Parts: sequence; C-alpha cells; structure tokens
Amino acid sequence: MLKQIEGSHAIAETIALCRPEVICAYPITPQTHIVERLSELTRTGDIGNCQYINVESEFAALSVAIGASAAGARAYTATSSQGLLFMTEAVYNAAGLGLPIVMTIGNRAIGAPINIWNDHSDSMALRDAGWIQFYAETNQEAVDLHIQAFRLAERLSVPVMVCVDGFILTHAYERIEVPEPEPVDAYLPAFEPVQVLDPDDPVTIGAMVGPEAFTEVRYLAHHKHLQAIDVIPELSTEFADVFGRQAGGLIRPYRTEDAETVVIGLGSVMGTIKETVDEMRDDGVSIGAVTIVSFRPFPMLALRVALENAKRVIVVEKCFADGLGGIVVGSVRMALRGFSTPIYTVIAGLGGRPITQASLRQTFGDAVADKINDPHFLDLDWAVIDRELARGQDKRRSGPIAENILREMGLVGGKPV
Repeated sequence: MLKQIEGSHAIAETIALCRPEVICAYPITPQTHIVERLSELTRTGDIGNCQYINVESEFAALSVAIGASAAGARAYTATSSQGLLFMTEAVYNAAGLGLPIVMTIGNRAIGAPINIWNDHSDSMALRDAGWIQFYAETNQEAVDLHIQAFRLAERLSVPVMVCVDGFILTHAYERIEVPEPEPVDAYLPAFEPVQVLDPDDPVTIGAMVGPEAFTEVRYLAHHKHLQAIDVIPELSTEFADVFGRQAGGLIRPYRTEDAETVVIGLGSVMGTIKETVDEMRDDGVSIGAVTIVSFRPFPMLALRVALENAKRVIVVEKCFADGLGGIVVGSVRMALRGFSTPIYTVIAGLGGRPITQASLRQTFGDAVADKINDPHFLDLDWAVIDRELARGQDKRRSGPIAENILREMGLVGGKPV
C-alpha cells in the first residue's frame, strides 16, 4: 500500500508484518519513533503473538533479544549511537552465538562532543562484531531491507543490522510502498531455529571454548559471511519477483559502464551523489557511482568487477578513523589490490553537516584533475582549525576545543579561552 508516511513508521509497520515474537525496546534519538510505533501496533494486536518488553537500557534490550532468540523466538530491537556502544558486549555475543536477531540502527554521531545528528560512526565502530550490515539509501529500501534481513538472518543463523540514516531518513515523510501482509508471508516463512533451548533436548548455547577449538568456531562464523555473499543477491532477486521492485543486493552500480571516475558511498548520501553525477555527465565528465548496500560481508569481488575499468575511485564516507583516514576506503583498496587505480577518500557529513551538490561537484572535479589531498574533509573550515591550533600553542590552558569553536562561531556566548 502506497502511503505518505514517516520513514520510522514505515519501518515499524513493515517489521510488524514480519511477525516478530519478541520486541525489546529502549528509546534513543533518532530511533525512538520506530519502537514507539511498534509499541502501539503491539498494544492494538496488529502484530499478533508478540511480547513487547520495555527494558532499562540498550544493553538490556539486546540481552533480552539474545535470550528470546535462544529460546526460539523471532526477536527484534533497535538503537542508535551511544546506545549501540552501550550494548557492545551483547553485540559480539549475539554474533558469536549465531543468533538471527534483526536490529535497526538509526545512524547517529558518537560523542563527545554530544551530537544527535547523522553520520556512520556508530555502526562503523561495530563493523567487525560479526553482524551482517546493510545500509539503506532510501526509506523504501529501508522497508525492503528489513524483510530481507529477517529472511537472511534466519537462513544463515546470523544477526543482521539494517542501518538507516538518522533524521535524513528516519524522520522524513514521503511516499513509501508499505507491503501488504500476503507477499511478506510468501517471502518470509515461519521461524525455524537451527538451535534452541529446549528442556526436553538440553544443549548449551554459549559454552566455554578454549584454545583447542576457538579458532574453528570463529572460522565458522566467518564462513557464514562468505555464504552470505552468495545468498544476499539470491534473496534480492527473489524479493523482486515477489514484490515487483528491486532492493538490496551487494552493490548497485549507476552509470558506470564507461565511467573513468567512479564514486563509492553508502546510505542516503548516494541520492545527492547520483544527482551530482548526472549534472557532471551533462557537462561531459565521464563519471559514475556505486552504492554499497552490504558493507558486511564486504562485496570484494562484485566491487572489483564494477571498478575494473575505472581510472580513479572516490570513496565518500560519513566516518573516519583518527590518525588514519577513511574506514570504507580500506576495504575498497583490498578489493582493488593489484590495480594501480588512484583512490581518494572524501570525509563528509560528520555530525549531520549538509552534503551539497555544489561541494561534491567541486571535490569530484578536483579529484578528476588529481588535485585533492587524501583524505579530503569536505567543507572543512581551515581558518577555524588554524586559529584553534595556534591557541593551543600560545598557552597551556587553552580551554575545551568544542566550546572554543562554538564561541568563535558565535553559537554560544563569550570569547574563546
């Protein structure tokens, strides 16, 4: 059914159609509207046989989901930012135990300084915790990826994160095709766990494993991700057959057939990137784009094939590693090992800073001319940086950097220390 609806509510209504049996909820901006809507749907009986559990923290939310999944229930939760970090131990445990939990991440910057707006620092911090990670470009894809996430999680018995850009998608009202129950039921069968706690057939889920077997256990978790590389495109194709639209998969090339320059990114920024590509194409620039949908497992071979004819690659990232640079670009470089293709990193949108076509076009043009540094920080105010660095050199007690910057920009009262 086509609806004018907030992204969070569309996600919640779709999750309800996936028939979860346990929903564990602890609200944190910008994820809150998802779990609030799910609480309403549970109260009104629109989810059916579902237990909605309010917990005291994000750590408790995933811990309860782990227990529910181990007991054989289809389990779901959601979080953002510091909430994801608070549940880190449980995030690793869920993957290590091979439990098919689905979790929405309303992507948001991690403090300090405190920031409630969007970037990818939260999910990227847990990128190697053993979860599949999907990144949604649009709210329609966010809806569709959740259905595929339950199917994938339960087929391979592995947890899946669906990462949705906070506010940009979660709080945007737009026309979204929210599925009817029948195609969801046809695509997503009833949950049949491969492992379950059953008093009549006792097993230990989470046994102590020593050095003699730990490597083998960890390898088999890695093997599930290798399997997912083949299963994800298969489930995406089947989804298109059932629902009549494309969604998911590993990567999504855009105007790359003859492109000398290819821009790579993930999440909602790809809409702006594609518009910039179109604009530059109209001016005769040979440029295209590739959207990464599945960041974990990383689509090494698919990306290598998509980029084999590119003369340069630009990776746009909403996160970075201090002292190193881009995070996604490291995996891109692995995919292109053996190639001499120049690869540039553009760090953009940190803490929700707008990413404009004008800025992207200027940066892409500079990259085409091989005139940018790597990494390049989009729209970074170097004058502010230089003054703060000079302030730190002038006196030992130079004050909190964040407050100095805010005062200098006139966003709080007083002068920098």
